[in-house]
Amino acid sequence: MCRKQTKAEASGLMEAVVERGNLKLAYQRVVGNKGAAGVDDITVSELKDHLKQHWLGIRAKLMAGAYVPQPVRRVDIPKPDGGVRTLGIPTVVDRLIQQSLHQVLSPIFEPDFSEASYGFRPGRNAHQALKAAQQHVAAGKRWVVDMDLEKFFDRVNHDLLMGRLAQKIGDARVLKLIRRYLEAGMMAEGLMSPRAQGTPQGGPLSPLLSNIMLDELDRELEKRGHAFCRYADDCNVYVSSQRAGERVLASVTRFLSVRLKLKVNGAKSAVDVPWRRKFLGYSMTWHRKPKLRIATPSLQRLERRVRDLLRGARGRSLIQSIVARLGGVLQADRDQARLGDARWLDTAEAPLRAVAAVEAGSYPRAQSDEARFDARACMAFGDERPGSVV
Repeated sequence: MCRKQTKAEASGLMEAVVERGNLKLAYQRVVGNKGAAGVDDITVSELKDHLKQHWLGIRAKLMAGAYVPQPVRRVDIPKPDGGVRTLGIPTVVDRLIQQSLHQVLSPIFEPDFSEASYGFRPGRNAHQALKAAQQHVAAGKRWVVDMDLEKFFDRVNHDLLMGRLAQKIGDARVLKLIRRYLEAGMMAEGLMSPRAQGTPQGGPLSPLLSNIMLDELDRELEKRGHAFCRYADDCNVYVSSQRAGERVLASVTRFLSVRLKLKVNGAKSAVDVPWRRKFLGYSMTWHRKPKLRIATPSLQRLERRVRDLLRGARGRSLIQSIVARLGGVLQADRDQARLGDARWLDTAEAPLRAVAAVEAGSYPRAQSDEARFDARACMAFGDERPGSVV
């Protein structure tokens, strides 16, 4: 059941957004995250002085429902498998406001999200998603419906998303502000492009908005009784047969198209056994109680990334510091190393072995236990998770 708002909550959310304690926490997080400057070229180190001079005027506009965000700066970064991922970098002031919004809205929406949703949520992580997937397969769901949502962050329907937000938000100023953030233009090389759909990756609010949008998919899968795991726009449904999987893929594809105006990428989606697919960079063994292993494409990206870093003395020093940090943490207490705990890697030595193998001109294969290591190690070597934000 959705948590009902009081009249004070419905009409006073903007007051909570600009409340001093909420803003202080948002400021600390924005500055701590660092990140690039937006279209106004103001950096996080300059934010404090900028707010001293301009905050009273910005606050007055927010309270009156008259604040208009600046365009986001477009940045295209290459994907490991080809193509580019487009980021929209808001100004530091807009990042501060978005973070303040996130901190107020998250407690309203978070309690009603699905237990099978793991991405961009407090107290949840990729480890838990992988462990849940492993449990579904161990329970006999030996086929996976691996769905890839085509350009999800670029295709979010604004009207549908705003309708979902309005179900729990009664403050018209907050709704208007979010709509303006969704519609803020994207600037590249001095030219601005308007946006009629999508919630660009790069701002603090986008991850929460993506979960709000895809919560309807979660609820539909739960209503149908499916075993599934979703991490941002990565969604795997686990079934007992190939025939059942084909039915699920077809019906969920129709649901996403009709209800959420989203498209499933047929070329990247499939019904297959889990040991031939990957989820968050991992695959599984075929055993009755499957083990997780890093997928071969992820290892190949790791190899390329490490080779690039090792070309210079500075790169070699960076690799050594990463390995020392990752290995040292686990060596302190190996007994606590377990997949479900984000603090620990699977094995303390795995990153060391990976780097040593690359330096020797080879790398451990996915079938080898030596190849297994935590998703954070992958990220440290440049294997970004889908939907990652600046």
